[in-house]
Parts: sequence; structure tokens; C-alpha cells
Amino acid sequence: MSIQHLALLIPGNYVDSDPATGLEATLQLFSRAEALGFDSAWVRQRHLERGVSSASTFLAAATQRTRRIGLGVGVIQMGYENPFRLAEDLATVDVLFGGRLQVGVSAGPPPYAALLGNRLLDANPDTIDFSHRRVARLRESLSGDFLGEDAWIESPAGRQRARLHPSAPGLGDRIWYGGGSLYSAEWAGRKAFNLLIGNISTGEKTDDFFTAQTQQLELFRSSWSAERAPRVALGRVIIPTDSADAATRKRYHEFAASRHARTLAPQGERRTLVARDLVGSADEILSTLARDPVLPLVSELRLELPYDFRTEEYAQIIEDAARLIAPALGRAPALQAA
Repeated sequence: MSIQHLALLIPGNYVDSDPATGLEATLQLFSRAEALGFDSAWVRQRHLERGVSSASTFLAAATQRTRRIGLGVGVIQMGYENPFRLAEDLATVDVLFGGRLQVGVSAGPPPYAALLGNRLLDANPDTIDFSHRRVARLRESLSGDFLGEDAWIESPAGRQRARLHPSAPGLGDRIWYGGGSLYSAEWAGRKAFNLLIGNISTGEKTDDFFTAQTQQLELFRSSWSAERAPRVALGRVIIPTDSADAATRKRYHEFAASRHARTLAPQGERRTLVARDLVGSADEILSTLARDPVLPLVSELRLELPYDFRTEEYAQIIEDAARLIAPALGRAPALQAA
């Protein structure tokens, strides 16, 4: 196993009665991940839930708490977004962060569109393009190209050509598509978007999770259309127990057991396949990772933290991962004092 980039995916959850404390704790986890030597830290963006609903706002705050580590979001559901306005927000964060922003996105209609109604939609949803084209529009907006053949903006700041500001060179090449099907993998490769794959996939030609994910990865790479090398980041739920106390270990194993049934067979009409959570000692986790047939095919690994764990549990997990798992993966983050 040779991982060149080790990342964290942090839920960003909090209790309803005190969101500020939870969000602050998540910012502190980003700082701690940097101190431990992780290459990037990502946050989930979730709507209508106790989580980070505006990743660009949250990551703007994280830019002020970190200096080296990459910052990412996985993933922004583009059905909720205006591509141009989102591009302005992301470009601003990337400029603040010195060009280290990583943006994960997905296509499709917003899941809660019917519930939100005109709070979100200004037109009949049947007339709105929620396809992969919406993702492409985001990158087009980030290109920095001038708008119109000879369009100028007149303002108190002076006369200037019309284009997205601020300019964030290279951000368009740091957009990741969250894929889980053969079509999404092929589309991401053909359009030269980096690929995020995780512990959920679609079983289109097989009931085996790892076979399905390997097929998607092969199709992505064979479809790649850019001169730059394709990037793939693999996500796995990894929960080392080495420094946890007995009660916490029991809680971790009960969490994994409550989710185990969904890993045994395809779920629902879309035949969703789920990889099991990796809970145990670092040695046990490394032994399982050594048998993961997808891991040797990638050089970037994302440790996905579960929802609704306590802040101190997240801290214990990432410190055990940095100290005991990362060196065996080819990464040796320097453990520093909190």
C-alpha cells in the first residue's frame, strides 16, 4: 500500500440547541488534522440537517485557522446551487486559502425540492436542467474567460471587462465528481473531472461492492480526456480503537453492527452496494485494507468519520489514524502536541 495523499472527511454535525459549539469543534478538528500531518481535510455539505449547509462559508472560516493543509468539500449537490454564484464563493475561498481548495460536486435534482418549493425553485422543476451539465457550468464559470465579445462593467471601481471575480487560477482542475456508477465514472473521465469514490456504489453488473468499484475506476481512467494525470480519491469509514477506553470501543462496535446488514446484499431499486465500516485496532484495520482490491489502484485515501460521534471521539480516531495507520500506508504525519 502506497498512499501519497491522506485526507479526512469530517461530518461537521452539532446539536440543535448549540450549533456554534459544534461548528467550532469542527474547525478545531481541521486545525488538529493539519498539526497531525494530514494532507487535506474535507467537510460534508448537507441541507436541512444538523450539519454544514454552506461549505464555502465554513471553509472560509477554516482558511483562517490553517496554513498548509488542503481544504475540501464532499460533496456539493449542484441541484441546490446557481453555478455562477457558487463559483464566485468558491473562488473567493480559494484566493483566501492560497489555491489549496478542493471541491467535490454531484449532479441530479435536489432531493428536497418538493419540500422546499419556491424557497428554492423559481420555475417548474421539470423545466430546469439538473443534469451533469450543471456541474460543467460551474467549471466554465471558474475559467476566468471574459463574458461577451466586448462587454464592460461600469462601476465606482472603474471600467473593466466582464468576468468572474476574483480569479482563482487552477481551481477548475481541482473539482471532483462524486461518482458511484458506471455512467458517472465515464462522464467524469470524459469531461476531465477528478473522481471521488467512497463506501457506497451501484451494483450494475455485479453484487460485489469491490468488483463494481473496480469497474467504475477502470472506465474512468480509460475515458480520461485531459493531458494532466487523473486523480482518484478513495473513501473508507475507518475507526481505530487503540487509544479508546472500553466503553468507547463498545460504542464503536455497536455503531458498525447497526450498519452491517446493509452491506450483505444490494439495497433498493438502484441496487446500492455498501462497504462495511472498518472498526478495530490499527493492526486489524491495516489487515483489512491490505485485502481491499481497490486500494492498490489509487494513491489518495480519505478517512471518512461517522456522523454524531463526540468531539473527543473524533480526536481520538484521527490521532490513532495518524500515529498507527498512516505510516503503514506510506504516510508518516508528524504527531505534534495539541
